[in-house]
Amino acid sequence: MATQTVVPMEEVALVVHPDDNVAVAKTRISEGTIVLWNGRAIEVRETIPPGHRFALTDLPEGIPVRQYGQPFGISKGVRIGERITRERIRNELPPRIIKPASKNAPPDYFPDEQIPTWQGYRRKDGRAGTRNFVLVVPTSMCASTEAMQIAMRAELLLWSPEEYPNVSGVVALPHNKGCGCPDGTPVEMLMKVLGRYIEHPNVAAALVIQLGCEKSNFTAFSKYMEPLVDKKPVKFLGIQECGGTQATIRRGLEIVGGFLELANQCERETASASELILGVKCGGSDAFSGITANPALGYAADLLVRCRGTVIFTEVPEIYGAEHLLAERARDEKAAKQILDAVEWFRRYVGTFGHDLDENPSLGNIEGGLINIAIKSLGAIAKAGTSRIEGVIGYADPPKGKGLYLMQGPGYDQESTPGLVAAGAQIVGFTTGRGTTIGNAIAPVVKIASNTPTFERMRGDLDINAGTILDGAETIEQVGERIFRELLAVASGKPCKAELNGHREFQVWAVEGVSL
Repeated sequence: MATQTVVPMEEVALVVHPDDNVAVAKTRISEGTIVLWNGRAIEVRETIPPGHRFALTDLPEGIPVRQYGQPFGISKGVRIGERITRERIRNELPPRIIKPASKNAPPDYFPDEQIPTWQGYRRKDGRAGTRNFVLVVPTSMCASTEAMQIAMRAELLLWSPEEYPNVSGVVALPHNKGCGCPDGTPVEMLMKVLGRYIEHPNVAAALVIQLGCEKSNFTAFSKYMEPLVDKKPVKFLGIQECGGTQATIRRGLEIVGGFLELANQCERETASASELILGVKCGGSDAFSGITANPALGYAADLLVRCRGTVIFTEVPEIYGAEHLLAERARDEKAAKQILDAVEWFRRYVGTFGHDLDENPSLGNIEGGLINIAIKSLGAIAKAGTSRIEGVIGYADPPKGKGLYLMQGPGYDQESTPGLVAAGAQIVGFTTGRGTTIGNAIAPVVKIASNTPTFERMRGDLDINAGTILDGAETIEQVGERIFRELLAVASGKPCKAELNGHREFQVWAVEGVSL
């Protein structure tokens, strides 16, 4: 008869919170393994993949299944040692009582002399950028090819880091919007985001290009451009007016050449960490993201808030099921209501298209152990740290002050990351469990892996390994300190992996359709 393997819980699995009735496998646990925990011997009844859960006790039908001390589903009847699967739970949550948010204290700020500094590009409006780009902006899809051609040729023929050491590059914002769509929100959203990118402190100068007859032409765009007239060099070209594609490219290269000379005159200078706006994101998440990378990034976010800096988190569909925990952290009852209303708005918005927020988890999420939206959300909110939440801002809208803010927006990486940057984030911290390679057109995106195997497999794309927490080599606080130092280094000019790999993604939230 085969001998059963007997192992202590800490070798193979984690019980995240004392109130949990499930454990998360750190590694593959074979069927029949005896796991010792709290003086008990639990026989694992089936093989448990890494990141998946098994019951610590019998969970009769109707019992809430808990991780992080919070329910994430209702048991359909699970025996001790059995794997928790999508088929064995109902995606329902018991009623929750939201504690009043009126007594949350402000951040425990560091003394001024303890706030660290970084090296940034100072702008006329007083803000500082982490990068110094020349931007080529098409107002519509009809001008996107010309914008890409100008930026590509300028980087090949005009710009080099040796000749223009203070310029980060020439980058375009190609997109598929601006015409052939309904009036109103889709066009206004596009123009707002483009305007925010032009005024962003990571941008030194901008060339804006239109075809000439699109909905988002210069006339429509003017209200977003007028506030920028005195802030930085901005010039305009019309393809129809110039006489076509080649004429526009030739003239565009002449303009960009002049912008390179101007941008190169701006040199990095010392800036306070209080001047940083950090966007925090997660993508390609797994079950370890909420245990390692997200809380470590959250710790770094708390440090920045204590430095009187600003942090923005988003992905409203991915706080569904955990919104009550965020509401309890709000500055006041008004901010708490804004948080709850943001989730309810998204639930109704998705419902108008016949869909549900439960559809958010991707196949990769599910394979990695995030079997429903509630368990994904409970881990996702950890990247927002523990600071009080000052309020909710609209997609691509700047925060109204310092501290931690929630931005309305989807979880979809390609739309939420650009939204954070449009809102003013000069740098983004991005956690991943499965491995995500996304960058941004004008802001560095620092990647943090939730587990060591993913980090080792994708070293060329990931900047920081938070899997050391799972390995027992570091604490959440130690990794959080490491992330904070890396963010300051990247803000000061150290290239992150996404930049080295040429990732310059840009996309605008498609509010006329469903993005989760």
